Amino acid sequence: MRKVPEQFSWVDQRLVRQEYIRRCDARGLALYLLLLTFSDAQGLSYYSDERAAALLSLSATDVREARRQLIEADLIAYERPLYQALSLGGAS
Repeated sequence: MRKVPEQFSWVDQRLVRQEYIRRCDARGLALYLLLLTFSDAQGLSYYSDERAAALLSLSATDVREARRQLIEADLIAYERPLYQALSLGGAS
């Protein structure tokens, strides 16, 4: 049986079922996965554009565009230096 590690996170299926996934390109989704993976219980995380770019093999410009997409898709809030993953709308 699988043992869930102490530092575990998951992706809400509504990301796909409610088609949030269509609102962003691969850069946006990569940044979203990074933010979800390292967010705390309130959905807060911090990554500088430079660190996120290095981890995701993107340019700083790509990270800014990814962030813009996620904000427009209502997936995150951003107030430098903090990101917050937002709750997805609708019933599960």
